[in-house]
Amino acid sequence: MAEKMNPAVVDHLPSFIPVPGHSDWLFNAVVVFLLIVVLVVGNLYFQLHAVPERMAHRTSKVQIEIVAVLALISLFTHNHIYWIIGLLLAMIEFPDFSTPISSIAQSLERISGRESSALTDEDAAATDAEKIAGKGEGI
Repeated sequence: MAEKMNPAVVDHLPSFIPVPGHSDWLFNAVVVFLLIVVLVVGNLYFQLHAVPERMAHRTSKVQIEIVAVLALISLFTHNHIYWIIGLLLAMIEFPDFSTPISSIAQSLERISGRESSALTDEDAAATDAEKIAGKGEGI
């Protein structure tokens, strides 16, 4: 007994319509394509997001840490202003103030003839104890 077809059905169906009981090749191709696109776009997003950190690697450690924290905050909060601030911070090279100041301090110590002002923990504890004892006697 031959199946009677619906009169609304055309003789020729497009190739993307699967035969009943077979897999849909167009659906499978689109799923694979979308997975690849999502992975590529996600990778590009994270690469772009890491630009300030990569730029900051030629600066000081503190500046790298500040830029990294700003990048993480912008990643988790989706506030892009933090990323922009991190990018600007990575572009700026801060001057080194601590080296000249410590050099001046060492030079002044040499000129005055004093020993190094770095006290050990025992000396600092003894000095503190003497100060406390001295204050107690005067009362």
